[in-house]
Amino acid sequence: MEKFSETEEKKLPRWKDLLKKFGIGGIIFFTVKGIITSTLIYFLGKNFWAVIKDYVAQWVD
Repeated sequence: MEKFSETEEKKLPRWKDLLKKFGIGGIIFFTVKGIITSTLIYFLGKNFWAVIKDYVAQWVD
């Protein structure tokens, strides 16, 4: 049980540092961004970049 509490204590400061560096909004932003990116890559597969280029081209035109 002592080893478990030692690893818990080591992880806690890392989260505190991330929270201080990015804030709650930053952590939420990066988490959501990662989920969206992973989902797009999973569903679109090889056509991922072609779809993104077409989407960006629509906004530019």
